[in-house]
Amino acid sequence: MSSKKLNYYQRASFAISVPEPRLAPPDIGLEAAFAGRSNAGKSSALNTICAQKSLARTSKTPGRTQHLVFFQLDEQRRLVDLPGYGYAKVPGQIQAKWQSAMAEYLERRESLQGLILLIDIRRLFTEFDEQMLNWCCHANMPVHILLTKADKLKRGPAQSILLQVRRQVEDLPQVSVQLFSSLKNQGVDEARQVLDRWLEVPTNNTQEEL
Repeated sequence: MSSKKLNYYQRASFAISVPEPRLAPPDIGLEAAFAGRSNAGKSSALNTICAQKSLARTSKTPGRTQHLVFFQLDEQRRLVDLPGYGYAKVPGQIQAKWQSAMAEYLERRESLQGLILLIDIRRLFTEFDEQMLNWCCHANMPVHILLTKADKLKRGPAQSILLQVRRQVEDLPQVSVQLFSSLKNQGVDEARQVLDRWLEVPTNNTQEEL
């Protein structure tokens, strides 16, 4: 047995992909979901946080994630990749179906403990992002915003946008914000700490590599 430690999220494995919440796994245990505009880097962030190259499917064609995808961490904990939204080339009828599924999931899923909302730091809030925040506020759901692709900006401008977004959400007590870059592994530990809290991950959350 190696003495090398693996982070808790590296144990994530694909469980099931479903087109609507009623087909999801039993609503027990604890879940954290990832949502964001189709080109915000959601799949890359999931892969980076879980230290796996291909856990979540990445594509140069935004809008490929069309189902709710569940990843198992252990018997009681899961991560959920929600459909990417807001991509213009996806037919409006399909977008409406995705949005309906996400609204139902966010407002009714008892095991859901929090939402990681990914927003491209260069584009900031879109109508869809604001709608997602509204859904979560209505459901009294904690939201942690990852300002993705932070490596595309210099440190000064990135920090300035971070402060700007924090001011925008300061009246929403359950919303927090951080910088994040999958390419540079920036903000990964901070994001994991939020997930640890939501999912009540034991303090000793590492495992020996076999």
